[in-house]
Amino acid sequence: MKIRLHPIVIISSLLALIFLHMPMFAVAVFSFNASKHGFTWEGFTLDWYSKLIQNDRILECAWNTLLLAGISTIISTILGTLMAIAVARFRWPAFFRKLLDFVIYLPVVTPDIIFAAALVIIFGVLRSITAVFNPGLLTMILAHITFQIAFVALVVHGRLATIGTTIQEAARDLYADRLYIFRRVTFPLLMPGIVAGAMLAFTLSLDDFIISFFTAGPNSTTLPIYIYSSVRRGISPEIHALSTLIFVLTVLLVFVMERITRFGMEESN
Repeated sequence: MKIRLHPIVIISSLLALIFLHMPMFAVAVFSFNASKHGFTWEGFTLDWYSKLIQNDRILECAWNTLLLAGISTIISTILGTLMAIAVARFRWPAFFRKLLDFVIYLPVVTPDIIFAAALVIIFGVLRSITAVFNPGLLTMILAHITFQIAFVALVVHGRLATIGTTIQEAARDLYADRLYIFRRVTFPLLMPGIVAGAMLAFTLSLDDFIISFFTAGPNSTTLPIYIYSSVRRGISPEIHALSTLIFVLTVLLVFVMERITRFGMEESN
């Protein structure tokens, strides 16, 4: 049975989508504008993308961003997956289970500015013990891991709730040990959730500004920080080109995540 939507609902949805994506569309259009200043269209050009690729400073920031997102995503995905399994598959006392849920949700609901300020204090205390925690790439990786773990754990936990325990119990009835069940049953079924959590963590790290800004060092500038400092000096077409590339990369990641998640759902069903 098909459900027919009211025209008002359709029109409202389309207007909302246009409102959300129109600013990014405008940025993409002006990234191809030959005019360097102002909003006057002076012709189509790819010069800004060419200059962007030849800009050593931007390439360094891009490398820092990808390195930060890659390392923090790998570590947070492993830890977040293990946390989700531990919370969902082990019997905890009621009070301790509520405490675990609170700890997982806390980084998600805490404002970034408060989270960043708390990290600055913690790294300041640790810096008084050892110089390893001086502002730089290491502190940024640790900072990103602290909030990425919660997002990965929530996504994987949701996948575990969808899977249930029936298949694992059936495997036990067939005398499979725990390692075999995890390797051949739980992990394959859990893979879409793990991939979705990893993609979400990578996207959040790629997009993060506040926490990175508070924990960055002089040689660990990321693309969001670079864009912020460039905008303060005046928006240039190279910033439009850079923003467009980041947006396209994010869209591709979301698309890949959606396809992998849907494929995993179909396989499990």
